[in-house]
Amino acid sequence: MNPEFQDLKAKALAIHERLCTVYGCPIPYFHTLDPLSELISSLLSHRTRNADSGRAYKALRARYADWATLINAPTEEVEQTIQGVTWPEQKAPRLQAVLRAIEERHGALSLDFLQDMPITEARAWLESIPGIGPKTSAAVLSFSTLRKAALPVDSHHHRVAVRTGLIERNVAVGPSHGILSALLPSEWDAQAVYDNHEVMMLHGQRCCFFNNPACGRCTILDLCPTGQARMRDAAASTGKRGREPSPAHPSRFRENS
Repeated sequence: MNPEFQDLKAKALAIHERLCTVYGCPIPYFHTLDPLSELISSLLSHRTRNADSGRAYKALRARYADWATLINAPTEEVEQTIQGVTWPEQKAPRLQAVLRAIEERHGALSLDFLQDMPITEARAWLESIPGIGPKTSAAVLSFSTLRKAALPVDSHHHRVAVRTGLIERNVAVGPSHGILSALLPSEWDAQAVYDNHEVMMLHGQRCCFFNNPACGRCTILDLCPTGQARMRDAAASTGKRGREPSPAHPSRFRENS
């Protein structure tokens, strides 16, 4: 194994373990949806707050007896039902098209068969359908009742990975899935992989903000070249040349998931 890649794997594991101390692993799964329902939930959530996508999902459930009924509903009616999500005019026809594609390719409106497929094959099958990308395919396999060891990467997760140097800055969210997955131990089960996504995401939401990250209280500051540079720049700009602020002890910032 390439020594540089080996170092990255060790760093990814160290970050995971440190963040698990802060956010509390194992983290309970937030959904118990079947994979087809999880797919719909995931498609609704794109660029949308969880509360809004959750309301839209519940509205679909209340309006349609099953997902087959959703396929055959007027698209304008579906759009009206999911008002509140970002781009409902795009998501309504996409939901119907994706469901039709599944039914045509599999012969039934179900994704339960993915349980018996290796993760790489299951993801490739899902991503062959227009409108399903790496994040969605991983979410379906990981978050649903399939409970497979697939790693989703959202924007918060991606930001933490870039700033800590796990991936290069020019690597987009889509391609980052394969790179970040390869850094995790191959023997990890679904829970451990899910925990990794959750703690990276939570850290991006609660500390490693897009603007003004809270580097001074970051428990992985010593593993983050971006944060260290920010702290040096801040000290220099205020004329402080002494000891840089130390990251607080993880236990001070433990939060419930």
